Amino acid sequence: MPHLLLLAGLLAASLSATAEPLLLQAAQIKALGIETTVAGSPQAGRAGTLPGRVVVPTEQMRIVAAPVGGMVEMLAVAPGATVKRGQVVAQLASPQALELQRDALQSSSQAALLQQNLKRDEILFAEGIIAEARLQATRSAAAQATALASERRQGLAMAGVAPGKLGGPLALTAGIDGIVLEQHAQLGQRVEAAAPIYRIAKLSPLWLEIQAPLATAASLKPGAPVKLAGSEIGGKLIAIGRAVDSASQTVLLRAEVSHGAEQLTPGQVIEVEIAGTSGPQISLPASTLIRDQGKTLAFVQVSASDKGLAFEARPVRVVSQGGDSVVVDGLKAGDKVAVKGVSGLKAMLTGVGKE
Repeated sequence: MPHLLLLAGLLAASLSATAEPLLLQAAQIKALGIETTVAGSPQAGRAGTLPGRVVVPTEQMRIVAAPVGGMVEMLAVAPGATVKRGQVVAQLASPQALELQRDALQSSSQAALLQQNLKRDEILFAEGIIAEARLQATRSAAAQATALASERRQGLAMAGVAPGKLGGPLALTAGIDGIVLEQHAQLGQRVEAAAPIYRIAKLSPLWLEIQAPLATAASLKPGAPVKLAGSEIGGKLIAIGRAVDSASQTVLLRAEVSHGAEQLTPGQVIEVEIAGTSGPQISLPASTLIRDQGKTLAFVQVSASDKGLAFEARPVRVVSQGGDSVVVDGLKAGDKVAVKGVSGLKAMLTGVGKE
């Protein structure tokens, strides 16, 4: 019996390596639910492209945040609005801002008073009326008060509070010229210190973050021309990642869009062509492929007749994978590939269920 089991196993393994095309009649095709798609068609994706995403360069983004706790009293802009650097975009009513103003005024007045005392004691010491120890004490007190006043002024500046007066709303301004991407707070909302109010970005130039197979990334160099598939929007490669994603086995590439950036939207998913990477590559649903005897296979329809349809298990190489789709080579545009009923075809290929 062990010898029979071993022989059956070897026979099943040899079927996947040397099997003839699988001929299926109409009833079998219907029972297995087999459906095909044309490789290279719009439904199957573009050939020779890599998946990517549009992002804003980090140095071109700014967060408008509440420097102190308070209530959002006014919002001047909405997502999509264009703003200029220094433009008031929101106002806060903040008791904490009033406390900062009060403390700054008090420390400034105290520093001015002690400076006057220092000048008086310097005159008195010069005339021999007071001891040097008193002058040193006055000088030390004046220096401490001046330092405290400077610290309070810096605190006001960091909070965006205007010095020299008490009261009034706290104005929040845009740090750069750009577009408002997100609004994080609502009118009347109470926010804590450092809570984000708006996210503002300059949208030119933009970056493309591209997922590329390790072999493809190894053949590229910064400066390689990059463009969006089917358009003239493009730029150049500026960085090649050194880490490989464990799930997709791809490397992150970064490209800068030098022309046509105004036609893109941050977060947009795109397909990218990079000079030197185009080739006979086809995008297919991931469910199209099977693994057998260490090989990756796709079932390609090779003939059709009154006897039925014939499918061939064709070896392919996975170039990249993203989401529910994979890019492979080993197929050509126009091949009819089975995208449904693949598990049934695999069972027939490997002899599962055969007597």
